[in-house]
Amino acid sequence: MKNNLWLAGLAVATSLSGHAQTEKIDQAAMQKIREEGLQRSQVMETAFYLTDVNGPRLQGPGFMKAANWTKDKLTGWGLKNARLEPWGDWGKGWGVERCYLAMTAPYYKSIIAVPRAWSGSTTKLQNAEILFISDSDTTALESYRNKLRNKVILIDQSYKVTPSFRPDADRFTDEALAKMAAESSPARQRSGQDSSYRSLIQSMRTRNAFNQKMRKLAKQEGAVGILNTTQTSKDGTLFVSGDYANAALGSTPDDLADLSISVEDYLMLCRLMKANVPVKLELDVKTKFYTDDIKGYNVLAEIPGTDPKLKEEVVMLGAHLDSWHAATGATDNAAGSAVMMEAVRILNSAGLEPRRTIRIALWSGEEQGLHGSKNYVTNKLVSAGTNKLTREGENLVAYYNVDNGTGKIRGIYLQGNEAAGPIFAEWLKPFHDLGATTVAPRSSGGTDHVSFDRAGLNGFGFIQDRIEYDTRTHHTNMDTYDHLQPDDLKQAATVVAAFVYNTAMRDARLPVKTPAMQSAR
Repeated sequence: MKNNLWLAGLAVATSLSGHAQTEKIDQAAMQKIREEGLQRSQVMETAFYLTDVNGPRLQGPGFMKAANWTKDKLTGWGLKNARLEPWGDWGKGWGVERCYLAMTAPYYKSIIAVPRAWSGSTTKLQNAEILFISDSDTTALESYRNKLRNKVILIDQSYKVTPSFRPDADRFTDEALAKMAAESSPARQRSGQDSSYRSLIQSMRTRNAFNQKMRKLAKQEGAVGILNTTQTSKDGTLFVSGDYANAALGSTPDDLADLSISVEDYLMLCRLMKANVPVKLELDVKTKFYTDDIKGYNVLAEIPGTDPKLKEEVVMLGAHLDSWHAATGATDNAAGSAVMMEAVRILNSAGLEPRRTIRIALWSGEEQGLHGSKNYVTNKLVSAGTNKLTREGENLVAYYNVDNGTGKIRGIYLQGNEAAGPIFAEWLKPFHDLGATTVAPRSSGGTDHVSFDRAGLNGFGFIQDRIEYDTRTHHTNMDTYDHLQPDDLKQAATVVAAFVYNTAMRDARLPVKTPAMQSAR
């Protein structure tokens, strides 16, 4: 198997380069990185503190608790200038202090429920009946005026619960990786994941438009709460996000409890209401809004460069530290944050001295729209009002991102930068035996490297095995420490450390993908 993977990787490298190209790789340094990353790893200890100890890292106090721990940890590892850097005003923080929901008639049944982020409270234990709404057109909502007081709103859904005949977890096959490596027209391609992400965002916007009007009416009329679900919230797994429009400083405080429940419980309630069976609920929800600090922050730290001519140039690696709140954000994205922290720990502990400066960035507000990374690029790397790079932007050589769960790294997406392909293929060779073999021309999206790529900077994401990311953990109440794969995270941190080190040591800068940017450099 190892020989087959090595041959597959060699074939990819050859196809990308068209002729043999040799990169100068410090094999002794690669061995030090492997030994530190695979034999003395601290990645799971870091993940434990980010998840079980610090808890959910939603934008606000939850994030700040983890951010301060992270800053102190990086300092303790010997990184320089570890800091919390503000990127601008965010708005209100939010957190859950209590949540209980049960059906008390026609019989008692406890119901797993999680408040959507930035939703309100019931103020006390409430007994309530359901107001069932079968309309989906916002214009029909006025017919429910004067019927909402002390009610819990339930909107009819046509979801169906179907069995899954595929395993929850999987890895990329050799055939799938070979297909990715052989793709053409990279500059115009989007990954299936990016397409799914855009579809999800559009669906959320449509649903939120209806919910916003319903919520406004419900608050005016004195409703107690509203229930919601998703097609995929089944088998004990709830997919939960939030309505972050309520985080805006000018928004009216939300006193409506907006609860996510399983699709099985949701459809049961719908069936009972359609059969005219009286249903009663009791609920007790307490959430809290925070306005003492409205700013957003990123965590940054450096390993200073040692080459007098190159130390002003910067190689960045990063991941988003924030998470949603239904669980502890283990695979999304404590995994990525722990991997990137481990990568810089490996380099520092191995005694390696990079020629260029290495900077780690752990972003906030990614889940609400890439706010941390996007504002970092806007504030520091691009001149205001122009598309030109600042001096700091010109000095950025590359940014590497991890945000696709707990799976091992199988290679890297070129993001359309074909010129970097032969270089990356060489850098992967020392790790073929660990399953990292593939250079894919396509772009990946939906996370923080996109903020750099859109500005014409080198921003790369790694190919990772999906494991349970799309089926069980991404934005769910199951995204906990126990779903992390230790050996995969050790491998990922080791590969990332090597890529960052090679980028920092290379005589020439990495090529960029646009001719205009290449000539500017």
